[in-house]
Amino acid sequence: MTDEVKQSAPVSITELAPRMELQGKVKRIELYGAFVDIGVGTDALLHISQLGKPNVKNVSDVLKVDDTIAAYVLKVDATAGRVALSMVLPPEHSWDAIREGAQVTGKVVRVESYGAFVDIGAERPAMVHVSELSDNYVKSAADIVQVGQEVTGHIIKIDRKARKIDMSLKTPVEDIVYEPETIDEGPAPTAFEMAFRVMSDEEGGSRRDKQRKRNDRDRRRREQDDIIERTLRSHSS
Repeated sequence: MTDEVKQSAPVSITELAPRMELQGKVKRIELYGAFVDIGVGTDALLHISQLGKPNVKNVSDVLKVDDTIAAYVLKVDATAGRVALSMVLPPEHSWDAIREGAQVTGKVVRVESYGAFVDIGAERPAMVHVSELSDNYVKSAADIVQVGQEVTGHIIKIDRKARKIDMSLKTPVEDIVYEPETIDEGPAPTAFEMAFRVMSDEEGGSRRDKQRKRNDRDRRRREQDDIIERTLRSHSS
Protein backbone atom coordinates (compact mmCIF):
# COMPACT_ATOMS: atom_id res chain seq x y z
CA MET A 1 0.00 0.00 0.00
CA THR A 2 1.11 3.57 -0.63
CA ASP A 3 1.97 5.86 2.29
CA GLU A 4 -0.62 8.37 1.01
CA VAL A 5 -3.62 6.18 1.69
CA LYS A 6 -2.28 3.52 4.05
CA GLN A 7 -4.55 3.08 7.08
CA SER A 8 -5.47 0.37 9.54
CA ALA A 9 -8.05 -2.06 8.16
CA PRO A 10 -11.59 -0.73 8.78
CA VAL A 11 -14.18 -2.97 10.40
CA SER A 12 -17.27 -0.84 9.75
CA ILE A 13 -18.68 0.86 6.68
CA THR A 14 -18.77 4.13 8.64
CA GLU A 15 -14.95 4.04 8.79
CA LEU A 16 -14.62 4.09 5.01
CA ALA A 17 -13.73 7.20 3.04
CA PRO A 18 -13.06 7.89 -0.65
CA ARG A 19 -9.49 7.10 -1.81
CA MET A 20 -8.86 4.81 1.17
CA GLU A 21 -6.82 1.77 0.13
CA LEU A 22 -8.09 -1.65 1.20
CA GLN A 23 -7.38 -5.32 0.80
CA GLY A 24 -10.19 -7.72 0.05
CA LYS A 25 -11.12 -11.11 -1.35
CA VAL A 26 -13.19 -11.62 -4.48
CA LYS A 27 -16.39 -13.38 -3.48
CA ARG A 28 -18.48 -13.33 -6.64
CA ILE A 29 -18.06 -12.38 -10.30
CA GLU A 30 -20.81 -11.00 -12.49
CA LEU A 31 -20.88 -9.66 -16.05
CA TYR A 32 -20.76 -6.05 -14.79
CA GLY A 33 -18.12 -6.51 -12.08
CA ALA A 34 -17.00 -8.36 -8.98
CA PHE A 35 -18.13 -8.33 -5.36
CA VAL A 36 -15.29 -8.07 -2.88
CA ASP A 37 -15.27 -8.84 0.84
CA ILE A 38 -13.42 -5.94 2.47
CA GLY A 39 -14.21 -6.91 6.07
CA VAL A 40 -16.91 -4.36 6.90
CA GLY A 41 -19.93 -6.65 6.86
CA THR A 42 -21.07 -5.83 3.32
CA ASP A 43 -19.42 -6.75 0.03
CA ALA A 44 -18.15 -3.90 -2.14
CA LEU A 45 -18.73 -3.68 -5.87
CA LEU A 46 -15.75 -3.43 -8.19
CA HIS A 47 -17.28 -2.41 -11.51
CA ILE A 48 -15.79 -3.70 -14.76
CA SER A 49 -14.89 -0.14 -15.73
CA GLN A 50 -12.75 0.20 -12.57
CA LEU A 51 -10.46 -2.79 -13.10
CA GLY A 52 -7.57 -0.60 -14.18
CA LYS A 53 -7.28 -2.18 -17.61
CA PRO A 54 -8.67 -0.82 -20.90
CA ASN A 55 -11.29 -2.59 -22.97
CA VAL A 56 -12.08 -5.38 -20.51
CA LYS A 57 -14.92 -7.52 -21.91
CA ASN A 58 -15.05 -10.17 -19.22
CA VAL A 59 -14.33 -9.62 -15.55
CA SER A 60 -13.13 -13.20 -15.30
CA ASP A 61 -10.26 -12.33 -17.66
CA VAL A 62 -8.83 -10.17 -14.89
CA LEU A 63 -10.13 -11.60 -11.61
CA LYS A 64 -10.97 -14.99 -10.16
CA VAL A 65 -13.05 -15.95 -7.13
CA ASP A 66 -10.92 -16.04 -3.95
CA ASP A 67 -8.35 -13.65 -5.44
CA THR A 68 -6.94 -11.25 -2.84
CA ILE A 69 -6.71 -7.77 -4.30
CA ALA A 70 -5.81 -4.22 -3.30
CA ALA A 71 -8.35 -1.58 -4.24
CA TYR A 72 -9.44 1.94 -3.38
CA VAL A 73 -12.75 3.20 -2.07
CA LEU A 74 -14.42 5.04 -4.93
CA LYS A 75 -17.76 5.85 -3.30
CA VAL A 76 -19.42 4.95 -0.03
CA ASP A 77 -23.05 5.24 1.07
CA ALA A 78 -23.17 4.14 4.68
CA THR A 79 -26.94 4.68 4.90
CA ALA A 80 -27.67 2.39 1.96
CA GLY A 81 -24.84 0.00 2.86
CA ARG A 82 -23.14 0.36 -0.51
CA VAL A 83 -19.46 0.61 -1.33
CA ALA A 84 -17.88 1.06 -4.77
CA LEU A 85 -14.23 0.18 -5.37
CA SER A 86 -11.63 0.98 -7.99
CA MET A 87 -8.28 -0.58 -8.73
CA VAL A 88 -7.04 2.87 -9.77
CA LEU A 89 -6.51 5.63 -7.22
CA PRO A 90 -9.57 7.90 -7.62
CA PRO A 91 -9.05 11.61 -8.29
CA GLU A 92 -8.80 13.86 -5.27
CA HIS A 93 -11.72 15.97 -6.52
CA SER A 94 -14.74 14.15 -7.92
CA TRP A 95 -17.03 15.81 -10.46
CA ASP A 96 -19.74 16.06 -7.82
CA ALA A 97 -17.42 17.86 -5.41
CA ILE A 98 -16.00 20.44 -7.82
CA ARG A 99 -17.67 23.84 -7.56
CA GLU A 100 -17.39 27.05 -9.57
CA GLY A 101 -15.60 29.76 -7.62
CA ALA A 102 -13.61 27.27 -5.53
CA GLN A 103 -9.93 28.02 -5.03
CA VAL A 104 -7.65 25.20 -6.12
CA THR A 105 -3.92 24.54 -6.32
CA GLY A 106 -2.30 22.35 -8.93
CA LYS A 107 0.71 21.66 -11.11
CA VAL A 108 1.06 22.77 -14.72
CA VAL A 109 1.25 19.64 -16.89
CA ARG A 110 1.10 21.16 -20.38
CA VAL A 111 1.59 24.58 -21.94
CA GLU A 112 0.21 25.67 -25.30
CA SER A 113 0.19 29.03 -27.04
CA TYR A 114 -3.48 29.47 -26.16
CA GLY A 115 -3.23 28.45 -22.51
CA ALA A 116 -2.08 25.93 -19.92
CA PHE A 117 -3.41 22.71 -18.40
CA VAL A 118 -3.22 22.28 -14.64
CA ASP A 119 -3.56 19.04 -12.67
CA ILE A 120 -5.76 19.97 -9.72
CA GLY A 121 -6.43 16.40 -8.63
CA ALA A 122 -9.56 16.00 -10.73
CA GLU A 123 -10.31 13.40 -13.35
CA ARG A 124 -8.91 15.73 -16.00
CA PRO A 125 -6.58 18.75 -15.89
CA ALA A 126 -8.16 22.17 -15.71
CA MET A 127 -7.69 24.51 -18.66
CA VAL A 128 -6.40 28.06 -18.08
CA HIS A 129 -6.92 30.16 -21.19
CA VAL A 130 -4.18 32.65 -22.02
CA SER A 131 -6.60 35.47 -21.20
CA GLU A 132 -7.02 34.05 -17.67
CA LEU A 133 -3.34 33.65 -16.81
CA SER A 134 -2.77 37.16 -15.50
CA ASP A 135 -4.51 40.42 -14.70
CA ASN A 136 -2.35 41.95 -17.44
CA TYR A 137 -2.20 41.23 -21.17
CA VAL A 138 -0.48 37.94 -22.01
CA LYS A 139 0.73 37.15 -25.52
CA SER A 140 1.81 33.55 -24.92
CA ALA A 141 1.13 31.19 -22.02
CA ALA A 142 4.82 30.26 -21.89
CA ASP A 143 5.57 33.83 -20.79
CA ILE A 144 3.70 33.20 -17.54
CA VAL A 145 3.86 29.49 -16.62
CA GLN A 146 6.07 26.46 -17.24
CA VAL A 147 5.49 22.73 -16.97
CA GLY A 148 5.95 21.57 -13.38
CA GLN A 149 5.11 24.95 -11.88
CA GLU A 150 2.61 25.00 -9.02
CA VAL A 151 -0.15 27.56 -9.37
CA THR A 152 -3.19 28.61 -7.40
CA GLY A 153 -6.37 29.90 -8.98
CA HIS A 154 -10.12 29.53 -8.95
CA ILE A 155 -12.58 27.53 -11.03
CA ILE A 156 -14.68 29.72 -13.34
CA LYS A 157 -16.64 27.12 -15.32
CA ILE A 158 -17.50 23.42 -15.16
CA ASP A 159 -18.91 21.40 -18.06
CA ARG A 160 -19.70 18.05 -16.48
CA LYS A 161 -21.18 16.65 -19.67
CA ALA A 162 -18.02 17.35 -21.69
CA ARG A 163 -15.78 16.72 -18.67
CA LYS A 164 -14.12 20.15 -18.90
CA ILE A 165 -12.92 22.49 -16.18
CA ASP A 166 -11.98 26.12 -16.85
CA MET A 167 -9.70 27.80 -14.36
CA SER A 168 -8.39 31.34 -13.87
CA LEU A 169 -5.25 32.69 -12.25
CA LYS A 170 -6.56 36.24 -12.24
CA THR A 171 -7.26 38.09 -9.03
CA PRO A 172 -10.90 37.40 -8.13
CA VAL A 173 -13.15 40.43 -8.31
CA GLU A 174 -14.92 40.70 -4.99
CA ASP A 175 -18.38 42.19 -4.72
CA ILE A 176 -18.12 45.71 -3.37
CA VAL A 177 -20.91 46.85 -1.09
CA TYR A 178 -21.41 50.60 -1.07
CA GLU A 179 -22.80 51.98 2.14
CA PRO A 180 -25.09 54.97 1.62
CA GLU A 181 -23.60 58.19 2.97
CA THR A 182 -25.37 59.45 6.06
CA ILE A 183 -26.01 63.18 6.03
CA ASP A 184 -27.01 64.96 9.19
CA GLU A 185 -29.72 67.35 8.08
CA GLY A 186 -30.45 68.61 11.55
CA PRO A 187 -33.89 68.86 13.11
CA ALA A 188 -36.92 68.43 10.89
CA PRO A 189 -38.39 71.77 9.66
CA THR A 190 -41.67 73.04 11.08
CA ALA A 191 -44.82 73.34 8.96
CA PHE A 192 -44.23 77.10 8.68
CA GLU A 193 -40.65 76.60 7.48
CA MET A 194 -41.80 74.07 4.91
CA ALA A 195 -44.43 76.46 3.55
CA PHE A 196 -41.87 79.28 3.40
CA ARG A 197 -39.46 77.04 1.43
CA VAL A 198 -42.18 76.14 -1.07
CA MET A 199 -43.06 79.82 -1.57
CA SER A 200 -39.39 80.71 -2.01
CA ASP A 201 -38.90 77.92 -4.55
CA GLU A 202 -41.95 79.04 -6.51
CA GLU A 203 -40.80 82.64 -6.54
CA GLY A 204 -37.31 81.59 -7.55
CA GLY A 205 -38.73 79.44 -10.35
CA SER A 206 -40.89 82.32 -11.54
CA ARG A 207 -37.88 84.66 -11.65
CA ARG A 208 -35.86 82.10 -13.59
CA ASP A 209 -38.69 81.63 -16.09
CA LYS A 210 -38.93 85.37 -16.67
CA GLN A 211 -35.18 85.70 -17.17
CA ARG A 212 -35.20 82.74 -19.58
CA LYS A 213 -37.96 84.34 -21.64
CA ARG A 214 -36.06 87.66 -21.80
CA ASN A 215 -32.94 85.83 -22.95
CA ASP A 216 -34.90 84.00 -25.65
CA ARG A 217 -36.40 87.25 -26.92
CA ASP A 218 -32.98 88.91 -27.04
CA ARG A 219 -31.51 85.94 -28.91
CA ARG A 220 -34.27 85.92 -31.49
CA ARG A 221 -33.91 89.69 -31.96
CA ARG A 222 -30.19 89.36 -32.57
CA GLU A 223 -30.77 86.54 -35.04
CA GLN A 224 -33.32 88.62 -36.94
CA ASP A 225 -31.01 91.63 -36.97
CA ASP A 226 -28.21 89.47 -38.34
CA ILE A 227 -30.41 88.07 -41.09
CA ILE A 228 -31.55 91.55 -42.08
CA GLU A 229 -27.95 92.81 -42.12
CA ARG A 230 -26.79 89.99 -44.42
CA THR A 231 -29.75 90.51 -46.72
CA LEU A 232 -29.02 94.20 -47.01
CA ARG A 233 -25.35 93.54 -47.81
CA SER A 234 -26.25 91.04 -50.52
CA HIS A 235 -28.55 93.53 -52.25
CA SER A 236 -26.14 96.43 -52.01
CA SER A 237 -23.23 94.49 -53.55
